[in-house]
Amino acid sequence: MRHALIFAAGLGERMRPLTDHHPKPLLEAGGKPLIVWHLEKLAAAGVHYVVINTSHLAGQFPEALGDGSRWGLRIRYAYEGPTPLETGGGMLNALPLLDDAPFLAVNGDIHSDVDYAGLPPQPQGLAQLVMVDNPAHHPQGDFMLDAEGRLHAEGDPRLTFSGIGVYRPELLRDWRAVIGESACLESTPARFKLAPLLRAAMAAGRAHGTHHRGTWTDVGTPARLAELDERLRRQRAT
Repeated sequence: MRHALIFAAGLGERMRPLTDHHPKPLLEAGGKPLIVWHLEKLAAAGVHYVVINTSHLAGQFPEALGDGSRWGLRIRYAYEGPTPLETGGGMLNALPLLDDAPFLAVNGDIHSDVDYAGLPPQPQGLAQLVMVDNPAHHPQGDFMLDAEGRLHAEGDPRLTFSGIGVYRPELLRDWRAVIGESACLESTPARFKLAPLLRAAMAAGRAHGTHHRGTWTDVGTPARLAELDERLRRQRAT
């Protein structure tokens, strides 16, 4: 798996006022921006090429990260316009910058100890998602993972999607049929969530997952960012 996509286009509304002047993935925890933790791990996992989706304060990303050469990476930026395209539209917008092979995609505003090198370079179906235990702020979870490693939109017990997954470009091939023509016409480029495509893949038995039991943080609020920062600084001091 040589290519990766980082979702970094969100407005970070729940993180205000911190995101009034900085995109959320560029906020620091443990002495470095959240997105840099991902870049370091991607480089260590053998990824060579990274596409970063941008929208809110997009110009700050190339200023902070450059072309990726300091990590041994090649970075390209996929600007979504002033309004983010959601995860599905953002992935579709980035596809022309990726090749036809499966790629790793990760939310830029999470932190985890998931080993990217341990993820399958070829997912069994259209998507292989990393699932985690339900955090306190999302107790209902997202999807059910069965004993054979298949994901289901319904059923219990449910786990939470970590925002880390390996995808085949074919997942988006029939996106218009899944999303619906009316939604497709609402914006150009198209703006839609990835979840309906994942549920369609699940219904076809073509979405799989693994259960990660290590650390994982959805850095969605200033309080969670502060907690993560404190934990990472303690780890670095020991």
